[in-house]
Amino acid sequence: MEELIKALKVLVSDVVTFYFMAHGYHWNVEGPDFSQYHDLFSDIYEDAYGSIDPIAENIRKLDDYAPFSLKKFNELTTVQFKDVEPSPKAMAKALLTANESVIKSLNDTFKKATKADEQGIADFISGRIDMHKKWAWQLRASTK
Repeated sequence: MEELIKALKVLVSDVVTFYFMAHGYHWNVEGPDFSQYHDLFSDIYEDAYGSIDPIAENIRKLDDYAPFSLKKFNELTTVQFKDVEPSPKAMAKALLTANESVIKSLNDTFKKATKADEQGIADFISGRIDMHKKWAWQLRASTK
């Protein structure tokens, strides 16, 4: 169970970092394609934000404490945070890279949930994998 708890803590930290990147890009995007990127980044950060609480609650269901400080998130995350980029495409590429890290964390967490016989957590994580794969597709398509 400890492996699953650790994976969930890394995952919540990755999603929080990903959320901040997407939200920051949403605030700061500019250029001729502003509207499309502004909306895409909004859709992404709203979805990511909506998944943070359920991830933390899954940690609590396993009778451990969810990380909540920025310091702890920074210690645990595998996402390489990138500050505002000079163009919307550069932002989308950086967010795609961050999303790939989240997908790796999701896959790791799914395997550990399955191994721990935690089907409810595995089911939730499965849905998140599917959503982040959708974001990957949309971000890739936006950078071509």
